[in-house]
Amino acid sequence: MKKIKLEILGLSPSQSQAGSFALVLGEELGNRRLPIIIGVFEAQAIAVQIENIMPNRPMTHDLFKSFAEGMNYDLKEIFISDLKEGIFYAKIICTDKIREVEIDARPSDAIAIGLRFDIPIFTTDSIMSEAGLIANTDQDEEIDDEEQIIETVEPARKEVPLRDMSFDDLQKMLDDALAHEDYEKAAKIRDEMGSRN
Repeated sequence: MKKIKLEILGLSPSQSQAGSFALVLGEELGNRRLPIIIGVFEAQAIAVQIENIMPNRPMTHDLFKSFAEGMNYDLKEIFISDLKEGIFYAKIICTDKIREVEIDARPSDAIAIGLRFDIPIFTTDSIMSEAGLIANTDQDEEIDDEEQIIETVEPARKEVPLRDMSFDDLQKMLDDALAHEDYEKAAKIRDEMGSRN
């Protein structure tokens, strides 16, 4: 099984789900993106580590690191191993230099821990093919002033639920979401399209 190395590209508040964040992972040698919706506490644990902020007291993921180091465990990698019914599953791969152990974890917790150990994140090509989104790097992302004015003057239209849209309309919306790097919206559209297959 070929593993694909991922890197963290972004973490942003969810526009549609209060208390949720979109964690965007990108394949290291490609243009596919893997958006994962995570909770606020996991997002905080990831952001604190990315920004090198030292909390006054250890967070849960810091405690895990201290415990693993105290027991002489080395963490090797984070592996996003499965996707079932829209839910991602992960494993923390570690060793005590005698045997290798795989610990089941939510991807958000695994990544928060992995950042503290500075270890790589991997997934499979099948997960990237099923849930990954292709970033559109060819389109010009600049919006001219006239377009912005039109957008603000136009009355708000009632949004049609994704389930009521045609597959072709969903594909157009997906392309547009990717062009504007709205990975959270793209993930929802992808899930709706996937549920029809």
